[in-house]
Amino acid sequence: MKTLLLSLKRLLGKNGWFICKTTPYELVETFIRGVRPLTTNHELIRMGSEYDGGYLLPNDLTGINACFSPGVSNTSDFEVQIADLGIKCYMADYSVEAPPLNHALFEFERKFLGAENNQIFMTLENWVSRNAPEGNDLLLQMDIEGYEYDVILNTSSQILQRFRIIVIEFHDLEHMLDKLGFFLINSTFAKLLQDFEIVHIHPNNIKKANRAIYKSSEVPSVIEVTFLRKDRIEISTVTNQFPHKLDRPNSLHFEDYSLPACWYQH
Repeated sequence: MKTLLLSLKRLLGKNGWFICKTTPYELVETFIRGVRPLTTNHELIRMGSEYDGGYLLPNDLTGINACFSPGVSNTSDFEVQIADLGIKCYMADYSVEAPPLNHALFEFERKFLGAENNQIFMTLENWVSRNAPEGNDLLLQMDIEGYEYDVILNTSSQILQRFRIIVIEFHDLEHMLDKLGFFLINSTFAKLLQDFEIVHIHPNNIKKANRAIYKSSEVPSVIEVTFLRKDRIEISTVTNQFPHKLDRPNSLHFEDYSLPACWYQH
């Protein structure tokens, strides 16, 4: 919640915060319809751990030049599997001194990803430009605890278009029921959907209790979303069945939480 509010303050130039009126249901419904996942010519594979820290990606990794993975924390199973494919992994996290595992293709920077460059934060644009000045076949895997909105909205479309695959864990989605929260969340997804399609969504079951119910719609608090750049898609259909056979609960200590039907059923 805190990072979402900070993003709103930055975006709107406000010194304070106030709760707006509830977002009209029609807008929430339109948003959900607009982010329905597609099944494409690339089957999904699981990369990373069996549970939290594992993600479903389109099997379109051949030719990926580099992976950028902010938000290392205490696991790097995903990055190890990507690096084992011969893909260099740039990792960043100010909260740790180094990744928990080592690999010859790891390069770590002790900074958070954010909307500005200073001793603690760096922008995605700065990070990518310094380490991958050329090429349009990058992979981004980002779990940065709510700062994803700041990062995406402050990154140029030219930089975002250089990623073939983007995987982001989005936080605090229940706040789309407030008008300002909806504005931030909708703006972020709209920017990504200019050049990408969503090919998978998986709710984080640890945060199931924070979900929001609004009339006939259910909004998970935290979702992992996989995007694939549109030029990589030859055929597509709307995915009509969840969970995917490779989906796993983020935590075994909580009941599993599949994507609510309103997010994929017509």
